[in-house]
Amino acid sequence: MSNRTLAGKCYCGAVQYEVVDAFLYAMNCHCSNCRRTTGSAFKPVAGIEREKLAVTQGVDGLLIYGGDKAHDAHCGKCGSLLYSMVRDGAYVHVTMGTLVDAPTIRPSHHIFVGSKAPWFTITDDLPQYEGHVTRS
Repeated sequence: MSNRTLAGKCYCGAVQYEVVDAFLYAMNCHCSNCRRTTGSAFKPVAGIEREKLAVTQGVDGLLIYGGDKAHDAHCGKCGSLLYSMVRDGAYVHVTMGTLVDAPTIRPSHHIFVGSKAPWFTITDDLPQYEGHVTRS
């Protein structure tokens, strides 16, 4: 596991964060909510324990959509989706497109392909799941 810290930021730079390069998993989510929040065909995310991410600039400028234990964190100025708090607040899904530095991990599968955009074709060989993938 790496101790290297990665930088991330929103489009306008008002909100910046650091996260340890120790992601536990990464995937491409095709659900309609992820498509709407990103304006894209899917959202590449990398999951990590909540305490391994720190907002280093602009925390007061975050727009939080949701509750204390499950929410999306956007920049309040430019709207960039930076991360989602998930799994009862224990983990965050960092939107990989907001990382300035390249993480070690790469997405290993696609989820919610049952509701993917009909105009988008998945062209890689990664496993595809109709819904969510649960881990034992």
